[in-house]
Amino acid sequence: MSRGLLLGGGAACVFAIVVFVLLQIMPQPLRPPDYLVIGSVATLLSLLVLFLLLVVSNQKESNVFFKRRKKK
Repeated sequence: MSRGLLLGGGAACVFAIVVFVLLQIMPQPLRPPDYLVIGSVATLLSLLVLFLLLVVSNQKESNVFFKRRKKK
């Protein structure tokens, strides 16, 4: 359970950092579509980081994306 909380907390931190950076970079005044773009980019990057952390932390198998079928 602590692994899941750690990964979720890491993704939330990445989301907050990306939102903060993009709010500083985007030219003022911000309109509603600008906030939509900022939220979308932050969500995309946080999900990418979460996916990469899940793949890296699950290195028990040599090939993460494929499983061998059991021979009958």
